[in-house]
Amino acid sequence: MDNLLSVITFMPLVAALILALFLRGDDEAAQRNAKWLALIATSVTFLLSIFVYTGFDASNTGFQFVEERDWLMGLQYKMGVDGISVTFVLLTTFLMPLVIASCWDVKHRVKDYMIAFLLLETLMLGVFCALDLILFYLFFEAGLIPMFLIIGIWGGANRIYASFKFFLYTLLGSVLMLIAMIAMYLDAGTTDIPTLLTHTFASETFSVAGVTVVGGMQTLMFLAFFASFAVKMPMWPVHTWLPDAHVQAPTAGSVVLAAILLKMGGYGFLRFSLPMFPVGADVLGIYVLWLSVIAIVYTSLVALAQSDMKKLIAYSSVAHMGYVTMGIFAANQQGIDGAIFQMISHGFISGALFLCVGVIYDRMHTREIDAYGGLVNKMPAYALIFMLFTMANVGLPGTSGFVGEFLTLMGVFQVNTWVALFATTGVILSAAYALWLYRRVVMGDLIKESLKSITDMTSREKAIFAPLVFMTILLGVYPALVLDLIGPSVEALVSNYDTALLDSGVVTAVAGN
Repeated sequence: MDNLLSVITFMPLVAALILALFLRGDDEAAQRNAKWLALIATSVTFLLSIFVYTGFDASNTGFQFVEERDWLMGLQYKMGVDGISVTFVLLTTFLMPLVIASCWDVKHRVKDYMIAFLLLETLMLGVFCALDLILFYLFFEAGLIPMFLIIGIWGGANRIYASFKFFLYTLLGSVLMLIAMIAMYLDAGTTDIPTLLTHTFASETFSVAGVTVVGGMQTLMFLAFFASFAVKMPMWPVHTWLPDAHVQAPTAGSVVLAAILLKMGGYGFLRFSLPMFPVGADVLGIYVLWLSVIAIVYTSLVALAQSDMKKLIAYSSVAHMGYVTMGIFAANQQGIDGAIFQMISHGFISGALFLCVGVIYDRMHTREIDAYGGLVNKMPAYALIFMLFTMANVGLPGTSGFVGEFLTLMGVFQVNTWVALFATTGVILSAAYALWLYRRVVMGDLIKESLKSITDMTSREKAIFAPLVFMTILLGVYPALVLDLIGPSVEALVSNYDTALLDSGVVTAVAGN
C-alpha cells in the first residue's frame, strides 16, 4: 500500500471524527459504543502496523514506506520510517489498544475521553513518521493539547495546576527549537529531514559578547533542540512537571505519558541532535552524560522518600530516562542500541506499573503506600504480575529491563568510566525503592480492615497485562527482535556521526577515564 503510513497515522483521527460527529448522548449504550469504536480503531491500527514491520527491510538504512506530496502553502507532506522510528511506531500502536481497554470503567464524558486518546495516538505516530521539519513540529507540539485535556478534565484534585505546568514546561521548551528550525531552513534552503541529515551546518568557533562558542552554529542549534527534547524526556533539572502530571493524570493518561510521550524526547535526540549537529553534540556531550548521572542517582533517592505510589514510579521513570540520554550521547553502537532498547522496554514496564497502581486505586481510591499491605493474601494474581514488573524495573536478567541498562552501561563505559561507575549505582538504588514499594504494598499480613474485602484482578485486567508480560519476557530472552531491527540504522548513524566529527576538525572527546 503506497500510503500505508498515512493510513496508520490518521486512522485513529478518523475514528475520533466519527465519534465527534455521529455518536450522540451520554447514556450507557453510547458510552459502550464509544469505547468499542476506540478499541476497534486502535486494534486495526496495530494490525496495519504489522504490515510495516513485515515489509520493512532492516538492512536498508534509508527511509522506507516514503510518502511525499505538496501540502498547504507550498509546505511539504512527507512521511517515512527507518529502523529507529519503526520501533516507536510499533510501540505506540501496540500499547494504545491496551490503554483503551484500561478505560472501560470510566463513566465521565466517555466520548470525549476516547476522542482525546485517539487524537493523541495520531499525533504521536505523526512525530515518529514525519520527514519534514514543519510537519514534525506540528505533530510534536499538537500532542500537548489532548494530554493537557486528559490531565485537566479527568485528572485528580490538583489537575488544573498539573496540566498547566505540563503544558507550559513543554511548550516553552519548544520555542527555541522553532527558532532553530527557522535558522536551519535559512541555511539549508529546505525543511526536508533526509536532505538536512546530509547538510553540514557551520561549526566554526566564534565569540558573542566575549563568550566563545565552540562548535559555532551547530552548538547553538544543538542547545535549542536540547531545550525541547530535555524537557520532553524529561531530564534533570527540568523534570519537575512529570511527577505532578503523573499523580494527577488518570491511569490511562499516566500509561501513555510514561510509555510513549517521554520517548519523543529520546527520538528527537536520535533524529536531530546527533546526526544534524554532531559537533555541538560532541562539545556538550560530556555535560549531558553527567546530567544523566545526576538524574539517575538523585531521582532514585527521591523515589525512596515517596509515600504516593504513582509519584514513586514517576521518579523511577526520570531515572530510567537518564540511562537513555546517557546511552545516546555515548554516541557508539552499544550505547545507542541500549538507549533505544531501554525506551522500548520502559514503554512496556512503566506502562504496566502504572496499570498496577490503577488496579488497586480503582478498588480503594487511594495511592498512599501506607494504605496497603498484605495484598498477596487476597490478590495472588495481582501480586505475581506486580512482582514481575517490579523485577523488570530493577533490571533482573531475563527481563527486557536488564538488556537496555546493560547495553547502555557498556556503551558509556567505553567513553567515560567515571560516568559508568556512578550510573551503575542507579541499579542498586532502583532495587531499593522498587523492592521497598513491593514489600510495603503486597507482602506481610493483611491487617487493615479496609483491605479484607478487596478482590483479585478481573479477566479483563488480566487480558490487558498478558501482552505486556509476554513482551517483557520475550525481549528479555530474545533481544535480537529489537536489536536486529535497529542495528543497521544505528550503525549508519554512528558512522555518519564519527565521519562528520573528523571532517569538522572540532573534536572534544567525552572520554575522561
